[in-house]
Amino acid sequence: MASDARLVASGVSFMSTASLDRLLACASESDASDLHLVAGVPPAFRVNGEIIIADEDALTEKEVAAMAGSLLNEQQKRKFEREWELCISLVHRTAGRVRVTFYRRNGQPEMSFRFCGDRIATREELGLPERIDDLARRPNGLVLITGPTGAGKTTTLNYLVDLINSERRCKIVTIEDPIEFVHQNKRAIVVQQEVLTDVRSFNRALIHVLRQDPDVIVVGEMRDFEAISTALTAAETGHLVLATMHSPSVSHALERIIGIFEGSAQRQIILQLSNGLQGIIAQELLPAADRTRRVLAYELIVANPAVRNLIRENQIHQLENTIQMGRKDGMTLMDNCLYDLYCKCLITYDTALGRARHPELIIRTKG
Repeated sequence: MASDARLVASGVSFMSTASLDRLLACASESDASDLHLVAGVPPAFRVNGEIIIADEDALTEKEVAAMAGSLLNEQQKRKFEREWELCISLVHRTAGRVRVTFYRRNGQPEMSFRFCGDRIATREELGLPERIDDLARRPNGLVLITGPTGAGKTTTLNYLVDLINSERRCKIVTIEDPIEFVHQNKRAIVVQQEVLTDVRSFNRALIHVLRQDPDVIVVGEMRDFEAISTALTAAETGHLVLATMHSPSVSHALERIIGIFEGSAQRQIILQLSNGLQGIIAQELLPAADRTRRVLAYELIVANPAVRNLIRENQIHQLENTIQMGRKDGMTLMDNCLYDLYCKCLITYDTALGRARHPELIIRTKG
C-alpha cells in the first residue's frame, strides 16, 4: 500500500491487509477497470465493461469493514462516519493509482475501486476525434466533457491536460475529487489540488483559483450553480476551463446548466454560455464487437456562430439539426458515430441499435 506503516498503525490485522493486496494485484493482472467488494458475494471485477465474479468464498461484513478501515486515516474515518460516503485516491505497489469509493449498505461499509492507470493513452488509442485537440488549443472559453458514470470522462480530461502540458508554456490548475492521474510538469506548470486534502470544496477552490494566476483551470466535476457560474465567469475572463458533468448528451448538458438558474440569473448564464462555450463532447463506452475491450462513442458540438445563436435564443432543442449540418466543422451526432463504429466492425449492429437515440435512423441507413 501507499504506506504500510499507516496500515499497521490502524490496528487492522495483517490478514485483511494481505487479502486486499492480493485482490488489487489480481485485478491489475486481469486488466480490470474496477474491483467491487460487497458483503455477501465474492470479490467482483469489471473487465471490458462486464462484471466477473471471482471463484472465491463470499466476503463477510467483517472482512469488508476490516479492509475499508485499513485504507482510511482518522480524519477520513470521521468524515465517512458523518456523511456515510467518501471518495479517496491511493497508490498501490502493484495496481498503481486507485480511486476508492466508500459507501454503506445495511449500515456496513463497502467499496468500489477504479484503477487509474500509469500513462496517458494517445488520442487514437482512446478513439477521440481530431477536433478535440483544437478545442484544447483554444486560449480561453469552456470545454465540457459529459456522459454517464464510467464513460471515460476523466480519461479524456487527463488527455486534454497532457496535450496542453506538452504544447503550451502556461500554468494549469486542477481541482479534483480525488486526483486520479498525477501529471509531471512538461512545458507547463501543473498544480493539482484535491478536495478535502488541499481544498475544502469545489466551489471555494474555484473562487480562490482565479487568484493563482492560472491560464487553464480544470474542474473535476461541475455540480451546482456556484461551480457553474464561477467556471463560466473564468471562461469569459481569459481562462480556458476544462470540466466534466454527468449528462447523457450535448443538449441535456446545456439544458441542465441553464435549468439550474432562474429568472434574470438564467438569462445571464445563457449569455455567458453563448459567448464562452467552445465545445462539448458527450461520451459512452460500449463493448467492442470482439468483446475484448470497450469502444468510445461520442457526440461532439463545436461552438460556431449558428450554435452560439441557438444558445443565446435558448433554442437548445434545435441543436441536433445544427450538429448534423456541422460535420465539416468536426461535429457529429451520437447516432452518426454509432453507425460509423458499426460500419468499421468495431461494435455490433445490436449495440449500435440499443444505444441509438433515434434507432429508426440507423435502421433506415443500414437498409
